[in-house]
Amino acid sequence: GVDPVSRREFWDALAHLAAEGLTILLATPYLDEAERCHRVALMHQGEIHDLGTPNELRQRLGAQRMEVRTTNLAVAEEVLSPLAGPEQEILDVQRFGDRLDLLAPHPDAARVIVQEHLSDAGLEIQEILLDEPTLENTFVARLRALGEEVHDEPFPARHDHTQRTGQVAIGASRLTRQFGSFTAVRDLSLEVHYGEIYGLLGANGAGKTTTIKMLCGLVAPTRGVVQLAGWTKQLRSSEVRQSIGYMSQKFSLYNDLSIEENLEFFAGVYGVPREEREEKKRWVLEFSGLEGREQQLTGSLPQGWKQRVAFGSAIMHEPSVLFLDEPTSGVDPLARRSFWKMINRLADAGTAILVTTHYLEEAEQCNRLGLMVAGELVAEGTPTSIKAAQEGVLMEFVTDQPQRALDLLKDTSERWRISLFGDRLHVILNQDQADGERMYREKLAAAGIKVISAKPGRFSLEDVFISVVEKARSKGKARVED
Repeated sequence: GVDPVSRREFWDALAHLAAEGLTILLATPYLDEAERCHRVALMHQGEIHDLGTPNELRQRLGAQRMEVRTTNLAVAEEVLSPLAGPEQEILDVQRFGDRLDLLAPHPDAARVIVQEHLSDAGLEIQEILLDEPTLENTFVARLRALGEEVHDEPFPARHDHTQRTGQVAIGASRLTRQFGSFTAVRDLSLEVHYGEIYGLLGANGAGKTTTIKMLCGLVAPTRGVVQLAGWTKQLRSSEVRQSIGYMSQKFSLYNDLSIEENLEFFAGVYGVPREEREEKKRWVLEFSGLEGREQQLTGSLPQGWKQRVAFGSAIMHEPSVLFLDEPTSGVDPLARRSFWKMINRLADAGTAILVTTHYLEEAEQCNRLGLMVAGELVAEGTPTSIKAAQEGVLMEFVTDQPQRALDLLKDTSERWRISLFGDRLHVILNQDQADGERMYREKLAAAGIKVISAKPGRFSLEDVFISVVEKARSKGKARVED
């Protein structure tokens, strides 16, 4: 539940404590967070299966990450996934919002395989880029080598929404919501189409929750027009309610009911036909890995398991519009893959999906993103286009005194431009790469800090998000309260 800006501040505090001599042991399901640790232990079923620095773990994988952009990601994933395995030229295939990520021990050989199979399927390859694997790539590859696989139970779908694909499912035109003299959302316009996954991102207090409540019909806008599932009025009618699914981060299930009772309740609320209920409930239990435990009290489930049941409950009636509020909070990497496989299948079947998340590696799974600051939509586009629009150059410095280097540069630059990932310093330059690198080398050398290496890097979505938020704040925009 912590937004990227607050998370970076939190990690700065941890880094200072560690530099002062405090030993910190941290557990997290978010592998982009683990990138900030000095050493990482990958643990599964009570055993540590790998241990080392983030860089050592990535190198031991012995593979590179290939970003493949092509004309139809759903078909491309279907073509390439059967070719992936621990002993193959393609170790893993993962679908994101505007690309596929492949892990390949021999990228040149994998490139030939990809080109041949996608060409045979009639797909045009727009771009193939090489990069180092993420820590999440590494963890999932290790789990798959141990025989673990993503839960991939076929959803018992009875309804198809593909005939609406491309039409507007969720629309907002100059939406404004005021609470007395306070403006929570200001002049916001967006469209989400059937068959699309749209990610709404913002720091805590940006106005996301108020926006979603207006788009769902739970809160009336002060001004502006909302379109939901073809309706612009009576958004709380039973007809509209049967068309939408909603998974809330804070409340989705009744803790004092059993899993079975929760599923039966939501099936009734959403109007799942009696003849479909048993197979739908059985699918939720299989998807959640909870077969045989349906009489267990929901409140006794760990957060990640509870999220799986809540997600299944929200889609049993096969809505044409789905709202997901931080759906994978507390969910492990393999289960997160299962969530997104299912979310992509729903979108492929024509469902319009609006997602909020603070986990920005996950936000890459969305087809389009909207970034909110202080109640306004300040940036919109595909993950790739939003990153491409980022100004400046990202440099990665490795020094002999990373904490001192961080503190020094934060004192002499805009603080948001500097961040520490274990022993690697990320610096966003606002000038030419050569000039910027020379300037920072001189600053560090003058303080007696040795630069071991410096190289350009690629912007992550977190870098872009924080940059957008901080630039907006510099222009007088501040947080609002949701």
